[in-house]
Amino acid sequence: MASGTVLDGRRARGDASRRIVLQSATDLASVEGLDGLTIGRLADASGSSKSSIATLFQSKEGLQLATVAAAREIFVARIVEPARAQPRGVRRVAALLHNALSYSKDRVFTGGCFFAATAADVDSKAGPVRDAVREALTDWYGYVEAQLRHAVAAGEIDADAEVLAFELIALNEEANSRSLLLADERPYAVAAAAMRERLRSAGASEAALALLAL
Repeated sequence: MASGTVLDGRRARGDASRRIVLQSATDLASVEGLDGLTIGRLADASGSSKSSIATLFQSKEGLQLATVAAAREIFVARIVEPARAQPRGVRRVAALLHNALSYSKDRVFTGGCFFAATAADVDSKAGPVRDAVREALTDWYGYVEAQLRHAVAAGEIDADAEVLAFELIALNEEANSRSLLLADERPYAVAAAAMRERLRSAGASEAALALLAL
């Protein structure tokens, strides 16, 4: 019993340390990219020792992969899960887009959208880290498109779901990029208005579009 209690205590402390370090890692990578995420750089940013970070993650690649996984959990928790309160189709799409714009606008990460920042960093570098970033983004793109396909099948809109998903996601990513560059929140309101207009032109109801107001 005593031995098990000690092991459980060590595991709990290790999990807590890991969470604290990953909070710093996700934020740092959103600004400096995954290539800039080294054990030494993270030690400076988080106040943890190099040896403790090395023990937790074993290598730079292990740290990068854990950081992508942590950022993905936050992305799903802030954007996808709340939208599931809405029925599938246009209403859920509107909620997803609203949440995505707010996630960037609220600076959940200092560098805006974690995946927008890191995709540019790894897109031409083959390996497990790029694969992890690509999988997260592919799932996001596919989920938005799947909701639009449901909306088309249900007669809520009349559009090419693949093209419409591309356009709506592009507006979200441009708002993130332009806001960071210009240090201005206005691009989020512009993007939301453009998204509403695009969905309206495809036949979306005003009740659904109201969910996209910023």
